[in-house]
Amino acid sequence: MDVVVGRVAKAHGIRGELAVDVRTDSPEERFALGAVVAARLRDGSSRPLTLTAVRAHGERLLVRFDEIPGRTEAEALRGALLLADTDSLPPSDDPDEFYDHELEGLTAFLVDGTEIGVVREVLHSPGGELLAVDRAGGGEVLVPFVREIVPEVDIPGRRVVVDPPEGLLD
Repeated sequence: MDVVVGRVAKAHGIRGELAVDVRTDSPEERFALGAVVAARLRDGSSRPLTLTAVRAHGERLLVRFDEIPGRTEAEALRGALLLADTDSLPPSDDPDEFYDHELEGLTAFLVDGTEIGVVREVLHSPGGELLAVDRAGGGEVLVPFVREIVPEVDIPGRRVVVDPPEGLLD
């Protein structure tokens, strides 16, 4: 299984450098020199890329890949998702930290056992993480991923328990 570690925002300069929006808590590991990531292009195809240079640029990283020699090739990657193999991710030492791919697909239940739906995606916003839950009866609800609202995460049991404040699920 692959996990998104970044998204190509745009080409930068004329030498094939790319501006990347980082989507990982460990960019130093995911974007280490020599690391190989898969680029999922907008047309759905994928190709492996080997990192040859990386530097910080504000909130983004500027990266170069061995397979991207110039701006024309870099422009073709605009909007591509950069993926890492989840098998290469180190286990978390913190029982309250989870990788997005571990949460996606879990069934969400209320404290009383009523099923809400399935976690489709983890959204990262300036205010914190949100679980995008596809409701069992249709529609979507965004659940703030904080202990007060999501008191239990059971990865082996493939479930999360939600204790929503009044009005959250309406």
